[in-house]
Amino acid sequence: MFDNYQVNGIFDEMFEGTGRPRAHYQSVYSRLTTLGHEAFQRRRKMADVSFRNQGITFTVYSDATGVEKIFPFDLIPRIVPAQEWDKIERGLEQRLTVLNQFCNDIYHEQRILREGIIPAELVYSAKMFRREMIGVGVPRGIYIHVCGTDLIRDKDGKYLVLEDNGRTPSGVSYVLENRAVMKRVFPMLFGSYRVRAIEDYPHNLLQCLKYSAPKADVEPTVVVLTPGIFNSAYFEHTYLARQMGIEIVEGRDLVVRDAHVYMRTTKGLQPVHVIYRRIDDDFLDPLVFRGDSTLGVPGIMSAYRKGNIALANAVGNGVADDKAVYAYVPEMIKYYLNEEQILPNVPTYQMVDEEARNYVFDNIENMVIKRTNQSGGYGMVMGNKITEAEWLNARNVIEEEPRSFIAQPIIKLSTVPCFIDGKFQPRHVDLRPYALCGPDEIKIVPGGLTRVALKEGSLIVNSSQGGGSKDTWVLTD
Repeated sequence: MFDNYQVNGIFDEMFEGTGRPRAHYQSVYSRLTTLGHEAFQRRRKMADVSFRNQGITFTVYSDATGVEKIFPFDLIPRIVPAQEWDKIERGLEQRLTVLNQFCNDIYHEQRILREGIIPAELVYSAKMFRREMIGVGVPRGIYIHVCGTDLIRDKDGKYLVLEDNGRTPSGVSYVLENRAVMKRVFPMLFGSYRVRAIEDYPHNLLQCLKYSAPKADVEPTVVVLTPGIFNSAYFEHTYLARQMGIEIVEGRDLVVRDAHVYMRTTKGLQPVHVIYRRIDDDFLDPLVFRGDSTLGVPGIMSAYRKGNIALANAVGNGVADDKAVYAYVPEMIKYYLNEEQILPNVPTYQMVDEEARNYVFDNIENMVIKRTNQSGGYGMVMGNKITEAEWLNARNVIEEEPRSFIAQPIIKLSTVPCFIDGKFQPRHVDLRPYALCGPDEIKIVPGGLTRVALKEGSLIVNSSQGGGSKDTWVLTD
């Protein structure tokens, strides 16, 4: 099964060398080498049928052949030993703690700006910095209730933080469904490992949301706010609402009366206390943000400012997602916690800095340039693949608005075997663990979404760009 699998000098999660599996992958290797192609193909078809029957889909906007597709899933798990996960967990807790403190600071005292730790103009020019939130208290002081931080491993196997996703991070439903399918398709293999459970995520998410309710003496009504069926992650919205046992609503289902939010029901208006929103700030309230939005709720910001509704995640926390601000997270950790970062950032060049910009331009073949407020793998310039004409056009755009771009060195992400075209081939992966900030401090889902770049040689793993996923096993001690 793995006869022709080559590591090729890149850190491979399963193999430490060609034909030499790592210790924690030995059972997987032994099982698959004795299974045979036909039996493996049957299990693969079982997984595909399961995903199709469950309606597990994702929208690929750039694909002209069809919008909604079955979410691609590969059966070789990504396994994380306990000691590796311990460091990841501590690093994510440190990071989410600091990002919440940062958001609270810049919307109130702004100490980190006044003391010059972060340039004030960098924050004020961030697209997702919301002046409407200055001086507004949020329930429990939590700005990022749910965070999905993207991790990668470099050629030496070192974990690095690629970016933070604190606005509306998606993908956790696929984490849960991947695990359910894996248990059905490979029960004996799964049972041969001591894998930490993830099935309590919906319960923990609901407790986290209830914890943020503005009134502690009332059993809070929690709803999921979705843009609707045409959103790329609509499956996830319905899935999480169903798992938590709460209503899923669109903006037209909610109304504001006397600075309180109500849900329209067949029995009349019902008070709503917490909204797990899956729409961006821009579309949340047409009276405050985009006036042409039909997705949000007119007046909801008034109710929010008066403390009558909790929004998760909080309005304005996207400033911490800005890729230019991301570069200063190590300074934030030192400033707020007086600690060194546990999980380091990828080296990042601010394109607004002329010296850094010239260096990136001179070494573009080794660089990836990203828009500071873009996600999903869009708006990227891969310097090793761009044509001369494309680069001249991109360079002009960057020079016209340098604040909108950062650059990072191209890092060859670690690989994991994937079954493609009838054989196992290495494909690049990243890892998006999910963290919840709630009543028991910060909880990290043991595992997360391992995303796979299905195209050979590609480093873009985003689902919206046609990437796939794997089940992620975090082992106990």
